[in-house]
Amino acid sequence: MSYRLLADAVLLLHLAFVLWAAAGGLLVWRRPRWGWLHLPALAWGAYVLLAGRPCPLTPLENRLRALGGEAGYGGSFIEHYLLVLIYPDWAQAASGRVWQVAIAASVLAINALCYAAAWRRNRAGQRASRLGS
Repeated sequence: MSYRLLADAVLLLHLAFVLWAAAGGLLVWRRPRWGWLHLPALAWGAYVLLAGRPCPLTPLENRLRALGGEAGYGGSFIEHYLLVLIYPDWAQAASGRVWQVAIAASVLAINALCYAAAWRRNRAGQRASRLGS
C-alpha cells in the first residue's frame, strides 16, 4: 500500500474522530451506553482545542505524506475537499486561537445538553419501571 493511501486513510480516520467527538452526544442521547466510548473522545478533542496542541494523527499524516514524496496537501480528492474541514485556514490565523476556544466551548455545551437529556430520559424510564412494578 502506498504512503499516500495510508495518509489519506489517516485523514479519513481523523475526520471520523472529529465528527464523533463533536456530535457523538447525539448518539448518546438515544443510546446512553455509547457514552463510555464518546466521553474520552470528547475530552481529548476539547483538550486538543483548548490547549492548542496538535492531534497525534496530524504528524502521522504529514510523515506518511513526506514518505510518499509529497510536499504538502494537494492533489487528491480527499485532501482537497476534506482537509479544510479538519485544518481550516482561519484556525491557523492569529484569531484562530479564539475560534478554537469558542468551538471547544460550543461542542462541550452541545454535548452536555445531549448528556443531560439522556440522563433525564434514563431517570424517567427508571421511575416509570419502579411505578409499574
